[in-house]
Amino acid sequence: MTYRAVRPARFLARPNRFLALVELEGKEETVHVKNTGRCRELLLPDRTVYLEESRNPNRKTRFDLIAVDKDGLLINMDAQAPNQVFSEWARAGHFREDLTLLRPETTWGSSRFDFYWEDSHGRRGFVEVKGCTLEEQGLAMFPDAPTLRGVRHLRELARAQQEGYLNTVCIVLQMKGCHLFCPNERTHPEFGQALREAAQAGVQVLAVDCRATPDRLEIDEHVPVSLVMREP
Repeated sequence: MTYRAVRPARFLARPNRFLALVELEGKEETVHVKNTGRCRELLLPDRTVYLEESRNPNRKTRFDLIAVDKDGLLINMDAQAPNQVFSEWARAGHFREDLTLLRPETTWGSSRFDFYWEDSHGRRGFVEVKGCTLEEQGLAMFPDAPTLRGVRHLRELARAQQEGYLNTVCIVLQMKGCHLFCPNERTHPEFGQALREAAQAGVQVLAVDCRATPDRLEIDEHVPVSLVMREP
């Protein structure tokens, strides 16, 4: 996926989870943050961030904050990007070569999964995509804050697996340079337990990294997965 009219700015502060204050071309600007997560390790004063200009002239904020330079590591922060890049990657044949259907936003049970798929052999399944922006010394972790919704999705994937669906949770690392992914059990132990239970039920746990530039994001390579918390 690509962005248009991207500009660098200097991060100043985040008054709430939706807005940030930045310095753009010598002037203070209020911008929309396209990620409502905590991102405390990312949005630090004086870091370079990247903004995309909105195409909607009626918006209160002119720009969206989409990426940050974390000490030389560019991390895409757009919470909507993981689903888009997964869709592009899957439709290009990298998820399943024999894919015949990839449908977004499909409800099963009490959950609405990110994608439902079918292939030419009559197989079918669901994919839940999680965007990962938390990195410590090359170790990628999810979540960066407790996620009851994420736990529920994992348990629903496990139940659907028992009914014959072939399911996947895909962790999209919105950066390059990570050597391993693991659940962040320091922040949310229940997520790690739910991830292991889903894997034991047969759910595929997949992690992929991305080539990230200020104006582009695309899935690149598979990253090894640990189902237990590791230290950097």
